[in-house]
Amino acid sequence: MSAPVLHTDRLILRRPEPRDADGYVDFYLSGRARFVGGTTQRHRAWLHFAADLGHWEMLGFGLFAVESKETGACIGMVGPFRPGYWPETELGWLLWPQAEGRGFGYEAALAARDYARETLGWVRPVSYIDPANTRSIALAKRLGAVRDPEAAVPDGDTPETCHVYRHPEPEAA
Repeated sequence: MSAPVLHTDRLILRRPEPRDADGYVDFYLSGRARFVGGTTQRHRAWLHFAADLGHWEMLGFGLFAVESKETGACIGMVGPFRPGYWPETELGWLLWPQAEGRGFGYEAALAARDYARETLGWVRPVSYIDPANTRSIALAKRLGAVRDPEAAVPDGDTPETCHVYRHPEPEAA
């Protein structure tokens, strides 16, 4: 199965490739990673990236590499995500620190959510967010997602360490 390529005004969303590993690893070595399991060692960050590549192989979908049309650089990862221990389908995002604050996350998440709905049949995905990650919470709310305190959280998390934001149905979006 060939992977889709999504286009927005400023971005290309494509299947991640080995050339995207450096930015991904740098993200997991930065302070921003504290909201997605914590900063880690280089080899563990590389293994996280390899797992995201494997997600595509195992499930036929996964986080897209977000590429700037202006620079050609990968600036993050956004998209549908559902590892085996996730209770629900997730719309997830990681933006490299230098790409934050410019609306790229919103632009990419809208395109990825539309793809998940239209191609994968997802109606109301969730986003799992660390309650201290105010930027991510703001993005979820901008996308129309609302906190669902009754929803299950992934294994290893608790309702105190992971808030669930449920995206609206397509008609309400």
